[in-house]
Amino acid sequence: MVNNYYEERKRMVELLRRQGISDVVLHAMMRVKRHLFLPPNLSDQAYGDYPLPIGEGQTISAPHMVALMCDYLNLNKGEKVLEIGAGSGYHAAVIAELIGEEGQVYSIERKKWLVEFSTENLKRAGYKNVMVILDDGTLGLPEHAPYDKISVTCAAPDVPPPLLEQLKTGGKMVIPIGRYRQTLYMVEKKNGVKRERKCDVVFVPLVGRYGFHE
Repeated sequence: MVNNYYEERKRMVELLRRQGISDVVLHAMMRVKRHLFLPPNLSDQAYGDYPLPIGEGQTISAPHMVALMCDYLNLNKGEKVLEIGAGSGYHAAVIAELIGEEGQVYSIERKKWLVEFSTENLKRAGYKNVMVILDDGTLGLPEHAPYDKISVTCAAPDVPPPLLEQLKTGGKMVIPIGRYRQTLYMVEKKNGVKRERKCDVVFVPLVGRYGFHE
């Protein structure tokens, strides 16, 4: 039997709509084919609203978490976005939809196999405005700074100083903080630095110089 991914994606989006996700993010979620960002043996679960394993203890976030983080960032056409933790590439694809072809996503991933996996997935899905780089995400990517928005998809001990430095004045960052009890924060760089607690979350740890140790 051939899966009707379009209908499954519609059902996922309707579920997200009931959770209060904005129309602009729902439109982006409808356009991104999540099944292309999973191992083939899990593609039949692609549109369930829960995280899924992608190998070696790594996961693809639940759709509602991707949607919430994108909503909090208030992404706009033409923006330059830094993502920390490429994973399968799905979250970057949703961001790419929201910022349009005139925008650019730089995604840093510390695991070589995930750089290759996410790059291939993004290529297969047709995204040309996402670049995945192998490096320590806690150091950011200074050569392309400053960034309009930063999305951190793994939990840090605190906000890494290089990421705050590379965020544009007036910019926003979403980041999970904590090891065992984690909280998603919105960080705004405007007249100082403002942190707003959003919700409790569960993410894999951010490993690196300003992150956790393996």
